Formats: sequence, structure tokens, C-alpha cells
Amino acid sequence: MLNVRLNNLGQQMLSCYIIIESELKWIDKKYRDLCNYGSYHNKFTSIRNNRQNNLSLIGINRQVQINMDLYHSFEEAKRTQQKKFVVLIDPDKVRMGNMDQILDLASKAAVDYFFIGGSLVVNNMLDHCLDSIKKACDIPMILFPGNSFQLSYRADGILFLSLISGRNAELLIGKHVITAPYLRVSPLEILPTGYMLINGGVPTTVSYMSNTQPIPQNKDDIALCTAVAGEMLGLKLMYMDAGSGAKNPVSESMIELVSGGLKIPLIVGGGIRTPEKAYANAKAGADVIVVGNAIEKDPNLIIEMSLAVKEAGEKMKVF
Repeated sequence: MLNVRLNNLGQQMLSCYIIIESELKWIDKKYRDLCNYGSYHNKFTSIRNNRQNNLSLIGINRQVQINMDLYHSFEEAKRTQQKKFVVLIDPDKVRMGNMDQILDLASKAAVDYFFIGGSLVVNNMLDHCLDSIKKACDIPMILFPGNSFQLSYRADGILFLSLISGRNAELLIGKHVITAPYLRVSPLEILPTGYMLINGGVPTTVSYMSNTQPIPQNKDDIALCTAVAGEMLGLKLMYMDAGSGAKNPVSESMIELVSGGLKIPLIVGGGIRTPEKAYANAKAGADVIVVGNAIEKDPNLIIEMSLAVKEAGEKMKVF
């Protein structure tokens, strides 16, 4: 019996070694690609430091944080209650025809950031997607990676996600160890982010892929304690996500409670289908509103969503 257990343990260790070796080889290739990219870092810094403001169609003046890094733009927005609106683009799902329309509307609507990524990203479209955005506009691009392979130095920053709502060690720290050498030498701004899955009423891709249970929709107190623990661990952003295609978005009561207990910016996404819900979530205390699925289906929602989020911020300044 002992020999059987030892053999099984040996096989498991060998499997882990093969997976880690494969990922390290991939990271090494990315590192060499980065080193061969020449003056990209200088180019990146120049682009980041010379962004110009896009005129807004929605009649709200947007304060642009020139020469300010991404994290401090989030932090300053929270301090001044200037709500941020993010369009989430999944390279697996977006059609190039839709992409052109999304980029045009995003520029006109003064979208603050693009989050780029998904749970899979299986069609090698990540770099192509980033290049398309960079050619079309100057909206900052932040990677929202579903795994350690979704990395690219063409973006401006990366949400370095730690899945603190689950108990999967790989997504708490394991994958981070693998990607750390690449990120250390990349021009990406690293944004340490606590990622909290909230039950959206239906099983989602991210809950399946992460093999974790989301926080129940009605357990506001658990969400608050989880978020505060993440902040105490030193995470700089908190992201509550009901998941792509969620039936029920994160509740306003949960957002209000969690936001009131945090000093760091709060991002909320998943299941937001209407400008009214985007407005309600921002007013409840979300500093950043993220919308993806609804915009994939109807890109024209971008302007209405952006207007709703900014309007919530303006009203909160008044009151």
C-alpha cells in the first residue's frame, strides 16, 4: 500500500514538473521576445506620458491624468469620486467588424480604460487585438488575464489578479510565481488586484475554469470581510465580478457595504446590461464599472453606459 501511494505521489510530482517546465519555457520565450523588442520601453513611456484627451460626446468634462500612472489615476478618481467606465474586450469573442465600431464609440464616449482578456483566449488574437486598439485610439489598455499565458508587452498595464474569494492556491499565488520573471522586465504597470467572484445566478466560465465557489449573492458580510482582508494583505485594487453572462449582477447593497469598508478603489463588473444598472452600481459605491457582454451584443450601449457612470460621479460630488 505504501509503495502504491509513493508511486502515485511520484506521478503527481512528475506531472506538476512537466506543467511548470512548459510554462517556464513559454515565459523564457516571452522574455527573449521582450529583449529583442529594442526600444519598446522608451516608446511605451513616451506614449503613456503624452496621452491627449478625447473630446466627449456626452457633455461631461473628463479630467485627464496626464503623466500619471494607471494606479494613481484609479486612486485619484476614488478620492475625487470621479467614476471610471471600462469596456471589457474578450479577444476570443469580438468580431473585427464590431471591433472598429467599439473603438470608434469608445473614443467618442470618453471611455477611461479597456480591459483585455477572458477565461480562455484560445485563438491567438491577443496581440492583434492590442495592436488594433493602439492604432485606433489612445485609451489605456489593461490586461485582464484568465491564465498565465495571456501576457503581452503591447498593453499598458496588467491586473495582477489574486482570486481571494476561492481557495485555489494556484490562483492565489501559484500562477503569479510563474509569470513574475516576465513581468519584472516588461514595461507593463503591475496592478495587484484582489479578485472576488460573486454568484451571478448561473455557472460562469470563470467559476468553472478556476474550480472555485463564488461568494453567495446574499452574503454581503462575507464579501466585506474578504475584501478588507485583501486590502490588509497589500492588494491595491478590489474587483467584484459576477462573471461573464451573469444572470444577476452584483447587488447594490453588497457594493455599498464593501465600498464603505475599503480605502482602495473598487471595480465592479458582470451582468451589467443597462445604463440604469451601471448608474446604480456607481452610485452605490463602485469606483470603476466594467461592461463586456452587453457591449459585444450592442456596441451602441457604450455612449449610454459611459454617460450613466459619469453622471453618477457628478451627482455624488454635488451631494
